[in-house]
Amino acid sequence: MKKRNYAGIPDQYAKLENAKVVLIPVPYDGTSTWQKGADKGPEAFLDASENMELYDIETDSEVYKEGVYLADAVTEDSSPEAMVEAVHATTKKFINKNKFVTLFGGEHSISIGTIRAFNECFNNLTVLHIDAHADLRKEYEGSSCNHACAVYEASQTTNLVQVGIRSMDISEKSSMNMDKVFFAHDMAVNEYWMDEVIDQLTGNVFITFDLDAIDPSLLPSTGTPEPGGLFYYETLEFLKRVFTERNVVGFDIVELCPNENEKSSDFLAAKLYYKMLSYKFSSTMEDEEDYDDDESSPFNKLAKFKNDDDDY
Repeated sequence: MKKRNYAGIPDQYAKLENAKVVLIPVPYDGTSTWQKGADKGPEAFLDASENMELYDIETDSEVYKEGVYLADAVTEDSSPEAMVEAVHATTKKFINKNKFVTLFGGEHSISIGTIRAFNECFNNLTVLHIDAHADLRKEYEGSSCNHACAVYEASQTTNLVQVGIRSMDISEKSSMNMDKVFFAHDMAVNEYWMDEVIDQLTGNVFITFDLDAIDPSLLPSTGTPEPGGLFYYETLEFLKRVFTERNVVGFDIVELCPNENEKSSDFLAAKLYYKMLSYKFSSTMEDEEDYDDDESSPFNKLAKFKNDDDDY
């Protein structure tokens, strides 16, 4: 049987030797505690990606031509710890091949291994954690590799910056750096939150994006939906700034819990992944001067910020 290509792209762009991007699916759902089904997320994401236009209007680019290699899925599920180690080993293998490594889960516990690999390979790493939940428990239900512990290790070993948080246990406050946590209720009334987040980022950034960060009115198909989330264009504006102003070294997207009767969530996840690649590799980002006099433009703050001479 012919090997599946990401988004159905031609073989010439899907071979490992030619690809700048590696995509690793991790269909794992071993520790989730409410709605099950995140293990079906990678397949639903790949199916949606095959029905997506591959020309990105905003960046005037076809980023798939940079090459996207769809790696074999990490299917280790004998224990949460074994899964984390398998994800760590696979991620590090492709980083060491000088690829831009991306992953699609699966529940958020997959990110423990992913972040560990990136932290071993990149100096002065920021983990930009975009999520509804703090995920800062040291251990949960007998394991430190639970989805509720997804970024605890990162809080101890990297510059962890958290965005969109709107649900947590009081015990997680002890592991939280309040200067680097951006709660959803504060973001809703702070027009400068993007500036403030970017000020906290070091040069190298790994993004872990839990889809429940998105408001459930837009993306209901996730295991633990929370009201009050991010909307599509503010999410894109923020991501575009991060990719433009910092060196994003990789990312993962997690917690799609597909619903056979609701395909828009799958498609949003597919578009989000492709947008993030487009921002990483496009050389035709909007010219700053086009927005200098347009206060209504969503990218006006970007143009002003990039003209600053501040050291990071």
